[in-house]
Amino acid sequence: MENSQPGPAVSGVVVTTSHVRRLAVAAYLARFKGQSRIHTESDLRGYLTWCESRGLDPLAATRPHIEIYLRWLQEVRQYRPSTVSRRLSVVAGFYRTCVIDAVLEHSPAEYVRRPNVPAESPTLGLTHLQFEALLTAAKDSTYRCDFALVTMLGLLGLRIFEATGSNIEDLGEEHGHRVLRVRGKGDKVVLVPLPPVGRAIERAIDDRPAGPVLLTRRGTRMDRHCATRRLRRLAKDAGVKLPRMHPHMLRHTFVTPCSTPASTCVMFRSPHGTPTRAPPCATTGPARTWTDTRTTSSLLTWPQGPERPSGRANDRSPGDAVIRTSIIRRRLAPGHALDEHGRVNGSPRAGTCEKPVALLSVRPRRRRGLA
Repeated sequence: MENSQPGPAVSGVVVTTSHVRRLAVAAYLARFKGQSRIHTESDLRGYLTWCESRGLDPLAATRPHIEIYLRWLQEVRQYRPSTVSRRLSVVAGFYRTCVIDAVLEHSPAEYVRRPNVPAESPTLGLTHLQFEALLTAAKDSTYRCDFALVTMLGLLGLRIFEATGSNIEDLGEEHGHRVLRVRGKGDKVVLVPLPPVGRAIERAIDDRPAGPVLLTRRGTRMDRHCATRRLRRLAKDAGVKLPRMHPHMLRHTFVTPCSTPASTCVMFRSPHGTPTRAPPCATTGPARTWTDTRTTSSLLTWPQGPERPSGRANDRSPGDAVIRTSIIRRRLAPGHALDEHGRVNGSPRAGTCEKPVALLSVRPRRRRGLA
């Protein structure tokens, strides 16, 4: 066991022993599981390595050290705001766990300002021509798992860890349809129908009874790094020129279907069939969301009557009046009749109006605060 000398105390607790540091890291990582734990461990390892390279004990760090680490991520490594915010949230969660476990009295990352993450995603989706070319290149590839990889990401909208984590045992049948049992975030299990990609998956399985759906050339399970390399190779073969091809671009292609490069994204297609709001599409401009069929309608128009003398009612805008229409049979008093506009006049005609007449009754809308 490594023996380290106790150093200065932070908040009254000796924190320079490696045993305390390991226990604090293990306590924080124990709050996660699965892929979340792997990604959190990777982000936390980056911060611990940064502290070690500068001779700084992570548990003895103060707020200025966290600010310097933040600027290092932004200016030296030149990470995107979303990546910087995620890594800083991991650091803040680590120190928050140390406060809960009474290792520290307060968190040095509590008052560190995180970068502003824009609401519009910077990830670009493929156009329909680019995606079609990528599908053709994957179908013509000698590596049989390429076609299944592209279809599972682009036609089913799976995340990369969901596609690479799929097994042959997860294939089944539900209500007469072939489905794939997918484990998403938070260990949520959903059944995804396979009509669009059934043949591609059968080609990748190749009569294997069990094991992963997607394999590498060595026969091992494909991971996200291998999938990224395969997609970049396919994009190069298809002539799709992109600055940085990665698997999540196909998910953006799935959720923002664009018929033409200048079209507007109409609907956000959730991978599990649930309509949600469309994110702003970086390739086609702001997205518009419609949850049902858009219909067109026109307001009822009526013949305009003769001008009335200016008064309080005519000074109001059309929105200040409530127009109610009805078709009735009206009995007129003797000596009165209806004119061409449906108004009662004093003509000598008497009797009953037998024809249905459209009457307009205008009632001023009462405003608050007015007498």
